Amino acid sequence: MIEKESSREREAGTSQINYYEASMKISKERTKRMVAGKKVIKGSAIPWEQGRQGLARWYCHDLITGTSNDRWTIFVHEIRTHSGKHTHQGGIPIFVLKGEGYTTVDGARFDWQAGDLICLPIKKGGVEHQHFNLDGKPSRWLALINYRLLEFVGRFMEQKIESPDWVRMKR
Repeated sequence: MIEKESSREREAGTSQINYYEASMKISKERTKRMVAGKKVIKGSAIPWEQGRQGLARWYCHDLITGTSNDRWTIFVHEIRTHSGKHTHQGGIPIFVLKGEGYTTVDGARFDWQAGDLICLPIKKGGVEHQHFNLDGKPSRWLALINYRLLEFVGRFMEQKIESPDWVRMKR
């Protein structure tokens, strides 16, 4: 009788997957990857990449595997004149490594220099922003993006203006 009831439950469309066990397996595999992952990522081994926002060196990203930092995007951005302009949900800290300039956030200007932290707020509908270099030498900053946070607040990006370096490269 018990065997018959068990068979009926499966026939009624109940999944063969034990979701709890599958979740535990995924969690253990992720932890194992993080423990075994790279502890030091050498900047000298990472090429600079020209994109719509500007020149960047990607240390961690959804598409980069083998690091101990799961679910993070971490990159250095070099700003020669200005970055592209885009909108996303915010919630991103940006640490200025060198140089001096300003960032516009929804049209308001915020000046920065080496050692400052730019905090893009989380805002319904996203935050439109763009970064400008003022001292004539390339500025650099480090962005730290945690995807767990972004998935909670909503993950999107809309490009408004491309970096002038990207536009020149595409000609």
